[in-house]
Amino acid sequence: MRKIIVLSMITLDGVMQAPGGPEEDRSGGFKYGGWVAPYFDEVYGKVMETQMEPADILLGRKTFEIFASYWPEHADMWPGINDVTKYVMSKTMKKSDWENSVFLKSLADIEELKKSKGSDIQVHGSGELIQLLIENDLVDELWLKIHPLTLGKGKRLFDNGTIPAAFTLIDSTVTPSGVIIANYKRAGQVKTGTVGA
Repeated sequence: MRKIIVLSMITLDGVMQAPGGPEEDRSGGFKYGGWVAPYFDEVYGKVMETQMEPADILLGRKTFEIFASYWPEHADMWPGINDVTKYVMSKTMKKSDWENSVFLKSLADIEELKKSKGSDIQVHGSGELIQLLIENDLVDELWLKIHPLTLGKGKRLFDNGTIPAAFTLIDSTVTPSGVIIANYKRAGQVKTGTVGA
């Protein structure tokens, strides 16, 4: 069984919208695009390099369109991105000129993909897709970069459909600019009890 790993850059208040640049995603009147830039340092860069090692990826349609318009011509910055399989969840899109793109239409397709043989599957961006995965308990790991700022508005990582779920911290780093990089794996159901008992 393949693991589904969600990689996300978020703010302290959970916003994940348009971390990379002002034009990335202006939906909902979002005007803070590019909020990651001030926090990029050497430690952050090394973690990014590690997380961009070749692995199949699963994307929502909007994120796929952003990726497909940029990465084919900039593969030197993400070695192997053109060679890995790009799985795209879309009910409307059926083909792309970007090589190794496979289109999925339903949650059942993702469940079958998870059961197939191959590398772990990384999910980048793709807010609506992540909500679907979380709601259906299909996320095995979260690799979060938590930035020391709040934005108040924007698409959030944990939003509608988030289910009660426990995670275990498996690795963490704090960068000089204050970004907490934390990797969590799914650890069963939420446990409740009495504090101090």
